[in-house]
Amino acid sequence: MNLRSVSVWFVLPVLTLILFAAPAAQSQRAKAPDRLEIIARPIVSLHASEPDRGQFGALEFLGGLELTSAHRGFGGLSGLVMDPDGENFIALSDRADWVSGRVRYRDGKPDGIADAWIGPMRGPDGQTLASRRWFDTEALTRDGGTLYVGIERVHQVVRFDYGKDGMLARGQQIALPADVSKLPSNKGLECLAFVPQGMPLADTLIGISERGLDEKGDIRGFLIGGASPGNFSVKRSDDFDITDCAVTPNADLIILERRFTLIRGVAMRMRRVPLSQVARDSVIDGPVLILADRSYQIDNMEGLGVHRDARGQIVLTLVSDDNFSPLQRTILLQFTLLDR
Repeated sequence: MNLRSVSVWFVLPVLTLILFAAPAAQSQRAKAPDRLEIIARPIVSLHASEPDRGQFGALEFLGGLELTSAHRGFGGLSGLVMDPDGENFIALSDRADWVSGRVRYRDGKPDGIADAWIGPMRGPDGQTLASRRWFDTEALTRDGGTLYVGIERVHQVVRFDYGKDGMLARGQQIALPADVSKLPSNKGLECLAFVPQGMPLADTLIGISERGLDEKGDIRGFLIGGASPGNFSVKRSDDFDITDCAVTPNADLIILERRFTLIRGVAMRMRRVPLSQVARDSVIDGPVLILADRSYQIDNMEGLGVHRDARGQIVLTLVSDDNFSPLQRTILLQFTLLDR
């Protein structure tokens, strides 16, 4: 992250107004998905001053890609799920578009993106989510062929039968705890993680806000469905907000966080919390896996996907939201967990 990238944070309020005005003018008729050509430039070093360094905290850096496309809809990636094969993925943009594709590898490192598509999310009536101004789509998780999408500003979660209908699937709202609607309009649900069977909290949808604070200043979270629904909190520290989360095959909750201040610039942090510690009325915290500031090859990291590779190691894949700004970047980073 350089000073040119950091400067975008000074103009984000203006860019946000432009961004969220654009979808209102689009037609209500949902277009068919488009093929998407994505150009990928490899990122071989996470830290420019230490080009040969591989270990960062509890993570090993595998590699990364800087992604660009001529398609006007590409960008704003805010959620990500990876297939178990570690190649195919589904992402969403905060303009309520699906983005799918396949990560190509060379020598175990991400090398490019192939077979990519982009298409609008659809509501129960078949019209676009953006046409009803449900376009601040920030969170994504999967239960088999079912995808759940969190929409921040309207405090909704929409379920899609993606395994059956793909990008043509029509979303259906699900019931949420009443306290979700009380979250700040631009600090609502930013993270969704579905817990599979065989783990603590099985069949529960975990939702965490970006910065909806409880009475002690910690970040509000919700256990939706499952055997023990209710509210919990995530310990907030050092001005970090939450941008995504995911459940690992080892029954841990990985929390992705972002901090921005005018003095320190942008930073990224990840923490790990055992699912056994996530419970109704709890305040969860966990060790930091990595802390990276603007001297690292990061941007506005908002999407987190998890898979296990052929060696059995857990791989974390991150994507950034460039806010559709030429001053920011869309990047993909991959790490392996070293201690499990």
